[in-house]
Amino acid sequence: MIIRQFQPQDEDAVVYLWKLCGLTRPSNDPHKDIRRKLRVRPDLFLVGVLDGQIVACVMAGYEGHRGWLHYWAVHASHQREGLGRRIVTEAEDRLRASGCPKVNLQVRTSNRAAISFYERIGYSIDDVVSMGKRLQTDQPST
Repeated sequence: MIIRQFQPQDEDAVVYLWKLCGLTRPSNDPHKDIRRKLRVRPDLFLVGVLDGQIVACVMAGYEGHRGWLHYWAVHASHQREGLGRRIVTEAEDRLRASGCPKVNLQVRTSNRAAISFYERIGYSIDDVVSMGKRLQTDQPST
């Protein structure tokens, strides 16, 4: 797998992968999320390409205090091959190079497979409550 920075022509394939992996929600327009990410640290939006197809991706962020991982996905036909670990490691390396001291992420409690994956690669559950406040309501793109 080749890991590289997201390119605009990757958008449809990435959104398709997110949908296959159950990462999209009606309240978040994935196309808008991509446009937002491309305005802030696009170098931390990574895709994994195998045989010309996008099979993995992760959207990382860093604001100077904590790094974050979002939209991590690996195509079901390529799970358990080490591709998820490779793309997360690349994102961590880029965050570390930016001076990032800690990485956070959020996983839905129902997503036991993702929680197990992250635990296997060294993440642990923090004693915190995740809270959010929507500042904009997305209407899905057509």
